[in-house]
Amino acid sequence: MMKELVIEKTVKTPYVNFDPNTGILKITGRSIPENPEEFYNKLFDWIEKYFKNPQQETTIEIQLEYINSGSSKFILEFFQLIQDFHLQDKKCQINWYYEEDDEAVFELGKHYQSLINVPFELIETY
Repeated sequence: MMKELVIEKTVKTPYVNFDPNTGILKITGRSIPENPEEFYNKLFDWIEKYFKNPQQETTIEIQLEYINSGSSKFILEFFQLIQDFHLQDKKCQINWYYEEDDEAVFELGKHYQSLINVPFELIETY
């Protein structure tokens, strides 16, 4: 059985909770790590293992209040990885949360939505 991936949030990195039992993969907080590659590679490794035997449906929940350009590149790679599995008939859904007055996060979500061939919801929070 796969273990849950939990990374506590810091000032520069988001909280991560990837639960193989529910198929809910959450990233919340701010993503401005010194070394985004090192941070995101841990997530990529987990995802690769998880999709060998995923749940019926996998939901990715992203709620980031701040993302630097280094991170946004890796988030795109993350979504592309999800897309690869989705295109192999593994059911995936991406939920991108943004605050109602946060134009930057909303626009970034729209940008990802236009690039990724996976059901992708933009969800406003208050």
